[in-house]
Amino acid sequence: MHRSTDPVHVPVLASRCIELLAPALGEGGVLIDATVGLGGHARLVLDAVPGARVIGIDRDPRALEVAAERLGAYGGRFTPVHATYDGIAEIAQRHAPEGARGVLMDLGVSSMQLDDAGRGFAYSRDTDLDMRMDPTTGPTAADLLAHAPEAELRHILRAYGEEKFAPRIAAAIVSRRAHAPVATSGELVELIRQAIPAPARRTGGNPAKRTFQALRVAVNRELEILTRALPAAIEALAVGGRLVVMSYQSLEDRIVKRALASGAASTAPPDFPVELPEHAPYLRLLTRGAERASAEETAANPRSKPVRLRAAEKVRHPREEKS
Repeated sequence: MHRSTDPVHVPVLASRCIELLAPALGEGGVLIDATVGLGGHARLVLDAVPGARVIGIDRDPRALEVAAERLGAYGGRFTPVHATYDGIAEIAQRHAPEGARGVLMDLGVSSMQLDDAGRGFAYSRDTDLDMRMDPTTGPTAADLLAHAPEAELRHILRAYGEEKFAPRIAAAIVSRRAHAPVATSGELVELIRQAIPAPARRTGGNPAKRTFQALRVAVNRELEILTRALPAAIEALAVGGRLVVMSYQSLEDRIVKRALASGAASTAPPDFPVELPEHAPYLRLLTRGAERASAEETAANPRSKPVRLRAAEKVRHPREEKS
């Protein structure tokens, strides 16, 4: 999500998000901000489209409190919902029964979470290894490191962090916990530094970056939730509604790319002479590939540098029957 607690902070790709969403929202459509965070994008939408309503979903209770406070002046036009965004179908049925006109997903960890030293997301600060986006439920990163089998740790580091030294790091974690658990971010950073070859420590930035990403993704089931949420978000849209997704790492972006490309492709067999209505695409892509933040934006907000934005418009219901 990559937003800041600074009230003058400009959300990532703000003008582009408004440009894509506003035409679909019209005079009074409902936007589901599936990762509302501190409400930066939601506020821009509420200002840009005076009749719009925003349903703001977030799994982080603290972020939701801040968003509700910041957007309190908009009254009933903003509704906060504490949930993971794979529950978007039920939320849409409750708050937008005729279909949402827009869905926005600003994925990943938020600036508030990164900047809160007690949350354990940042490898640059020595604190307890929590990493839960919702700190009220589920196991922590420290729990995972203490109990997961070595093979599972290897898989997590490879699959979610694309860490080529996953076997070394997983073995080091298991060896270390035989004597004492890895409980803090500082302990994990030092363990990683010692586990990988010296030449690898001198290139590519902090060697702990990929492991921290992998653990965060695993603890919060981010890719699993995203995979479920995308088709649910498309289903929640009214025809003519738009989906805008911003990803910050390649694993997320691949899932988004596949989901949108699948919806924008015909399912008719290659030898069919005529495309039947039920085989027609149900999405129209609004972006060519993934859009990036400008050099000016990345200079002003370095956390926008990895962003990949993809968007599509729903042109029919996927389950639409032959007429």
